[in-house]
Amino acid sequence: MTPRKGDFGMMRFVAFLLLLGLWAGEARAQAPEAVTFGLDWTAEAEYGGFYQALATGLYAKHHLDVHIRQGGPQVNQAQLLLAGKLDFNLSSNSFLALNFVEQKLPFVAIAAMYQKDPSVLIAHPGQGNDSFAALRGKPIMIGADTRAGWWNYLRARFGYTDSQIRPYDFDIAPFLHDPKAIQEGYLGSEPYSIKQATGQYPVVLLIADAGFDGYGSLISTSRKLIAAKPALVQRFVDASIEGWYSYLYGDPTPANTLIKKDNPEMTDALLAYGRGALIAHGIVDSGAALQSGIGAMNATRWASFTRTMVTQKLYPASLDPAKAYTLRFVNKKVGMTMKPAGQ
Repeated sequence: MTPRKGDFGMMRFVAFLLLLGLWAGEARAQAPEAVTFGLDWTAEAEYGGFYQALATGLYAKHHLDVHIRQGGPQVNQAQLLLAGKLDFNLSSNSFLALNFVEQKLPFVAIAAMYQKDPSVLIAHPGQGNDSFAALRGKPIMIGADTRAGWWNYLRARFGYTDSQIRPYDFDIAPFLHDPKAIQEGYLGSEPYSIKQATGQYPVVLLIADAGFDGYGSLISTSRKLIAAKPALVQRFVDASIEGWYSYLYGDPTPANTLIKKDNPEMTDALLAYGRGALIAHGIVDSGAALQSGIGAMNATRWASFTRTMVTQKLYPASLDPAKAYTLRFVNKKVGMTMKPAGQ
């Protein structure tokens, strides 16, 4: 049967609709997926890699529409993660991942952006407080989270006692007014502020240099999201890793601009100091990250850290550290080609 003239028009129209449907399907497939990511503190250089991934379009390249939510002293991001208000959360240290296991919560660490915990103890120079051993028996200002965390390691390693603890409310004024004062801090923050106020750098003792082998700045998410959208999880981890290589070894200006927008208290000088401290001390790119890429983790280190904390009676001996993390999304050498040769 010979098609009539009107049939050809209808065929073309149907073909157009089919093609339009294919285009629409492809557009939906390429549309960025919204992701909400919570930081554990306010915006600063310590989160530069994430802001770099956002500012330079690395998240967008991985088809992600990422919204970064700042943390702070009045923000409990862990609760927001538990409530499903966040897709990913940044956990300050390995303790939080082990807490998920102990409390039987369905969340795991999926990448360790810091190979070294950047927590420090800070003292005034010229007071004889130049080593961890020298601080035994002396008052030290620390916060509640620290008391439940790495303080226990120092107590076991150097003979500290809880009678040394003094409260710390994240204000350096008491430290500045007392030449004998000792306090906790963050490698890229308080030392710079103290230098600006006193004209000289304080004594800075990095907890990681004392043998504390917990990871820092861990990306955590729910087992539900991993099961439902493993490709999204992988894209978020990969883009974040690439962001860190770009921030550390490229031009950090894009990230710093966004950081200052989120946190106007940040200055170019403080951001430069923070980034320099991350690089100089190998906080992000050292250890296993040198072979496997930023974000690297391994089972041996998790087991070692857990044993140490079990010894300090922070966790029961029955706790299984393998339930605290997954290696599914890391150790793939993602982004390593972005690192200049010789660095």
